[in-house]
Amino acid sequence: MEFRYEVKIPKARVAVFLGVKGSIKKRIEKELDIKIDVNSDTGDIALAGDDSLKLIIGQSIARAIGRGFNPLDALDLLNDDAIFESLDIAHYVGNKKNRIITARARAIGSEGTARKYIEELTDTKIAVYGKTISIIGNYETAELARKSFESLLSGQRHSTVYAWLEKKKKEMKVSMY
Repeated sequence: MEFRYEVKIPKARVAVFLGVKGSIKKRIEKELDIKIDVNSDTGDIALAGDDSLKLIIGQSIARAIGRGFNPLDALDLLNDDAIFESLDIAHYVGNKKNRIITARARAIGSEGTARKYIEELTDTKIAVYGKTISIIGNYETAELARKSFESLLSGQRHSTVYAWLEKKKKEMKVSMY
């Protein structure tokens, strides 16, 4: 039985998804044993194959690349414990352009410091693209990163979010031993 999934990515990200001479697309097809058709004019990507779980992983990889991730970072989703999450900034601040720009700037921080610090503390990869903040990591660390950004988007101070995150990271380390 063949399954078919579709995903739409921004046209500006189609070339990144394909890679040089189709190398990224071919690698995804090979790793997941699926077939991918890309419409470069619309950004529509169709994935087909016999294993629906592999198609869902392929769909997540395509969405991650579409949301601004480097394809090699998006390929981390091939790992069994990796997940992809995406937050819609407008959900937290409304659809006014100025509010979205301000919220996005808060999430990124001066010269990318907030994004980088949250990435380091949570051991995740984070991309801020358009109206979204996207995260790749394992379930626990991605959840911590998501909650951190939700707090920032809700108006919490950076220092408060960092302190909470540092505390959670220490708790995670203690529970591992």
